[in-house]
Amino acid sequence: MASFTEFLGAYSPGSLPAGRTLPASSRAGEELAHGTTIVAVTFPGGVVVAGDRRATAGHVIAQRDIEKVFRADEFSAIAIAGTAGIGIELVRLFQVELEHYEKREGRTLSVEGKANRLATMVRQNLGMAMQGLAVVPLFAGYDEERDEGRIFSYDPAGGRYEERDFHSVGSGSVFARGALKKLYRPDLSAEDAGLVCVQALYDAADDDSATGGPDLTRRIFPVVASVTADGYRRLGEDEVGALAQTVVDGRYDSPGGPTAPLR
Repeated sequence: MASFTEFLGAYSPGSLPAGRTLPASSRAGEELAHGTTIVAVTFPGGVVVAGDRRATAGHVIAQRDIEKVFRADEFSAIAIAGTAGIGIELVRLFQVELEHYEKREGRTLSVEGKANRLATMVRQNLGMAMQGLAVVPLFAGYDEERDEGRIFSYDPAGGRYEERDFHSVGSGSVFARGALKKLYRPDLSAEDAGLVCVQALYDAADDDSATGGPDLTRRIFPVVASVTADGYRRLGEDEVGALAQTVVDGRYDSPGGPTAPLR
């Protein structure tokens, strides 16, 4: 069986999030930690994925340094928004799913294939999503045939949508997307794509209470990762810290962030 989740569903369905029975509680979703906001930006030869570090439970900050961006395999990344515990479990299952396929078939899935597998896994969580435990991932990978980065978004029902140039997911996504639309350029370097992501997350945190901005005092910065022909690479704390410092310093002079040309 080439699919690990199908194997697990057949022999131990209770081990899958969708195979569990939830207690009857209309507030289940409110009592658990939720994570937002995640963004992705393409650049020539790759894609950058980033996420803020805040998780909230209702009106309380549940976690200040949660990670929402993960390596899926050598040439792809996955980020999560929504119920944190379910999302992290989904990521682990997806990582095993890709590794299982590679070992069984002796080759890796295409970017399309990985995106489709993830859609199937998200669809299996629909029952929990209807009870307030939704997980909405953002998938990005390097396409070896096209020599470019690609971004895929999902809805809670497992709908899969390929995005052009950039995308954002989560409660702060509306504000982040406005920043991405303003700052995106087709000829961005990898470093500038990372800077655009941090700018977008800063704008999201500026208007959305569930999104955390760069915390310079605690040295808690967004997680930023790039995927290129050289593979997945998570930027080091020093690199992201420098990007965050650049953004914060710039906001002293321009609180609204960089401006885009009017014409």
